[in-house]
Amino acid sequence: MEIVMTAAGNLPTPVADRLRRTRRIVPVAIAALALAVPGAAASASSAPEPGRTAAANHTAAPKTPKAMLASWVRLWNGDYKQAPGITSPAFQVHAALLDGGDGSSIRGVDGLVSMIRQIRAPFPDLHFTVEVGPLVDGSYASLRWTATGTYAGGFPGAKAELGTVVTFTGNDTLRMKSGKFVEYWLNADTLRLLTQLRAI
Repeated sequence: MEIVMTAAGNLPTPVADRLRRTRRIVPVAIAALALAVPGAAASASSAPEPGRTAAANHTAAPKTPKAMLASWVRLWNGDYKQAPGITSPAFQVHAALLDGGDGSSIRGVDGLVSMIRQIRAPFPDLHFTVEVGPLVDGSYASLRWTATGTYAGGFPGAKAELGTVVTFTGNDTLRMKSGKFVEYWLNADTLRLLTQLRAI
């Protein structure tokens, strides 16, 4: 039976206190919507050019949900230049954070890119594949994913050896409007991730 943790309050008190003290925006979900798209692996060339924001590396917005989701996958696999073409300036996140927040402070293109960078930092090769979906209903898309990555250090409270391979799962829902993602809900098996990182 899979146990899904969605808030720091569900963790043992010493761990929850330690994670809250970090004051870092590291979502409990630690991952987001991802699809198995060939060639979606991260690359150094996908980062924004020095001195330019993500918005300055704008690409044309995809018009279909399928194209938007393919770009979303490339974004979460490290191709940050995808963000402006698929993310609304009003984009907002709904997620339990390890510091006790609800994700409401994560807004727009820059907020999303910053969150993704922070999530990927301890796992630079983090890669997502889809187990179920995507399921599209009107302006909503949902799916269940598996994420795998190699721990490179920097996760609050982790005692795992560098090079430890972690795998965890989750479910994501996105709301689309006018060819952009405007809202995002995420939920993941954080207990499994924290156990592999020896953070609990």
